[in-house]
Amino acid sequence: MEWFNADEYWFAREVLQRGTAAIYLIAFIVAARQFRGLLGTRGLLPIPRFLAVNSFRRAPSLFQFHYSDRFFALVCAIGALLSAALLAGGGNVVPLWAAMPIWLLVWALYLSIVNVGQTWYSFGWESLLLEAGFLMIFLGNDDVAPPLLVLWLARWLVFRVEFGAGLIKLRGDPCWRNLTCLYYHHETQPMPGPLSWFFHHLPKPLHRIEVAGNHFAQLVVPFALFAPQPVVSGAAIVVIVTQLWLVASGNFAWLNWITIVLAFSAVSDSVAGRLLPLREHQFDVTPMWFVVVVVAFSAAVACLSYWPARNLFSKRQRMNASYNRYHLVNSYGAFGTVGRTRDEVVLEGTADPELSDHTVWKEYEFKGKPGDVRRCPRQFAPYHLRLDWLMWFAAISPAYAQGWLRMLLTRLLENDRETLKLLRYNPFPDAPPRYVRARLYRYEFSSWAELRRDHVWWHRISLGVYVPPQSLPSAGRSAAGAQ
Repeated sequence: MEWFNADEYWFAREVLQRGTAAIYLIAFIVAARQFRGLLGTRGLLPIPRFLAVNSFRRAPSLFQFHYSDRFFALVCAIGALLSAALLAGGGNVVPLWAAMPIWLLVWALYLSIVNVGQTWYSFGWESLLLEAGFLMIFLGNDDVAPPLLVLWLARWLVFRVEFGAGLIKLRGDPCWRNLTCLYYHHETQPMPGPLSWFFHHLPKPLHRIEVAGNHFAQLVVPFALFAPQPVVSGAAIVVIVTQLWLVASGNFAWLNWITIVLAFSAVSDSVAGRLLPLREHQFDVTPMWFVVVVVAFSAAVACLSYWPARNLFSKRQRMNASYNRYHLVNSYGAFGTVGRTRDEVVLEGTADPELSDHTVWKEYEFKGKPGDVRRCPRQFAPYHLRLDWLMWFAAISPAYAQGWLRMLLTRLLENDRETLKLLRYNPFPDAPPRYVRARLYRYEFSSWAELRRDHVWWHRISLGVYVPPQSLPSAGRSAAGAQ
């Protein structure tokens, strides 16, 4: 079984499985804490309404058979408990034949959430987690040596993530080709982190070096993932370091972390042993049924790889595309276009019974997205603030907010408890506002002098009304002409 077993990759399997379990755990916690306001029966995009017009074939999910908010919470709880058990090494305690169904169940539970998550779950890292999680089913446990085929499939996944992102940049915005995209990106990315301000203010020659380094890491290094040792471990280390750089410069949920975890598929025990005290592991004879299952799965992935491979070399390359409802063997890539300016939708409310030029408007504060100019951007990743991310898209184009922004304003007029949990600050804790509105602002990072003198991280100017004042129909008030 020398062609099948990879005895030198015990540490790699440990990182792959426990790291993926940790991200699953975060994903289920995110779902549990946010779903009622976003997707619940009274959410902004209710799951029951989605299920009424989408069959199991179009959206495979356990919720096709039954949905209630309590059942959704139960699915999140089971998924989180199983993920925590796998993170603690539970997959190595049970026999191989039992560990595989546990991984399969966790994948099925999260797939059920993603497939009814609609706009809130339309991010590439959802597919990446599901694809990585499905690979974990076939990595085995301490009973057997890690299967070499599955480790190669994990590297193939890292290749698609990195090389796909590199190609989408070269084919997209000219600033990637002239090495100037990072003049803007740290400021205009979806959710800046606490160090983004400092990255933005690096000298422009360093920004150009950053972009050139990114091209090397995404367009050259991925090919070395299929080289022999120690070259492949070196390629993995480059991927890990560049992904940690992205972690430090922004908030991209678990995209960077799952890529880091997958990159360890190329790190052998001998390389890892130079930094960590690893002991030798003796494995049992690999059962033939496991060999057959892994080979069949690998062959299936090879067939499914046709579509993402074709996409990589297509002039019309798609970003973050899934070719099946089970999110297996997908295409990845992001930031083919980089914005030069940053606009933000700011929500406001007032308790005044009538609107006038003297109306006092108070702002709602979000947890992650820019609002108060004196508030330092926070680090949330790998946690994912779904509403904050969609507000960034809404500022780019109102089409992204189609179907949920008006409902969000309605829920604010009701002081809806679950909706307010998605926000950092509610300026109307005692009674709901009489009117709410949305305004558009242009945000720019402050200068060094402004930060020292005024303690502001941003400065902003108003671009006008995004959604005019709204009130509940029962209030019987008119907001016509008021801004």
